[in-house]
Amino acid sequence: MNTSIINETHRYFAPQLNMPPRLLLGPGPSNAHPRVLQAIAMPQVGHLDPAFIGVMNDIQEMLRYAWQTHNTFTLPVSGTGSAAMEAAIANLVEPGDVVLIGVIGYFGERLVEMASRYGADVRMMAKPWGDVFTLEELHAGITAHQPALLALVHAETSTGALQPLDGVGQVCHAANCLLLVDTVTSLGTTPIFLDTWEVDAAYACSQKGLSCPPGASPLTLGERALAKLHNRASKVPNWYLDMSILSNYWDGKTRSYHHTAPINSMYAVREGLRLVVEEGLAERWARHQANAELLWEGLADMGLSCHVTDPAHRIPALTTVCVPEGVDARDTAVRLLNEYNIEIAGGFSQLAGKVWRIGLMGFNSRPENVALLLTALKQVLDR
Repeated sequence: MNTSIINETHRYFAPQLNMPPRLLLGPGPSNAHPRVLQAIAMPQVGHLDPAFIGVMNDIQEMLRYAWQTHNTFTLPVSGTGSAAMEAAIANLVEPGDVVLIGVIGYFGERLVEMASRYGADVRMMAKPWGDVFTLEELHAGITAHQPALLALVHAETSTGALQPLDGVGQVCHAANCLLLVDTVTSLGTTPIFLDTWEVDAAYACSQKGLSCPPGASPLTLGERALAKLHNRASKVPNWYLDMSILSNYWDGKTRSYHHTAPINSMYAVREGLRLVVEEGLAERWARHQANAELLWEGLADMGLSCHVTDPAHRIPALTTVCVPEGVDARDTAVRLLNEYNIEIAGGFSQLAGKVWRIGLMGFNSRPENVALLLTALKQVLDR
């Protein structure tokens, strides 16, 4: 081989990686739990290794606990939360299906975009960003549009609003409609009862309430959703996210190859779920609520208000704070990052420059983090 023709232009000797020790108190990712980071460093095995199959089984069972469901089809999709979101839409929506989407923020809009790309006849119900739908409004929407599927965001990360779900599943099923729920910011932080609420399908992520890095995202399909999937008139148009194929890898019987799973990311999810199980859901939900209330009280003492006015409709893991008149939202966030190594996020789209988004998720939902953030924020605003 003639090595003289090798082009050395892009032979860049990158320095040793050295990342700053940020406290991630934005809308995600949150800081991974130390035990999760230890789990990631475990040796890789093959994706069909008996030891890894044990990891897969553990993840599925603990996910059922975290979501409070008996769904057999419960697994992490290889990819971020958006991959799990698209998997839900790709598998449950066929061209021409009437899909009703409740939009109370940006991630409802993303569902609209995804469903449109898969050929759905998309109908949209919208509320001002920060509001939620009543059961009566949802019932009226279902009656008017007669959808095959209703999609709702349980915890809308762009606004901090928590959508009540009690009774929605019963209304959907009385109209022969599936219920799909986005639990990306609520899994592991906020009370969720998928079976009790009669939710047919849900998805989440790993980098928020589960205290893991992004990369493997939970998805669950109930019996009605599986019936829709198995009786499609057309193939799922996304091969990688086709759950009818991927299920052969996860179902515990065939274990047939589909794609190479992100082994170490699955280790992380397993450990994150172990932390959920060890703490207990009641205790975990109470911890997130208590720390959220501590934050809300501290903000009120500083004269700051929350964008979601009703505390019952606030996400315990994600608070949107109204930016005071005359304060530059981005400049405040930049100062917190540069001077205190604390990351918070601003609003975007309709809320750009109007709110800060503060996350207290999983491992980061601790009173000392609340105290540190409030102290730093006060000092930045005072200057």
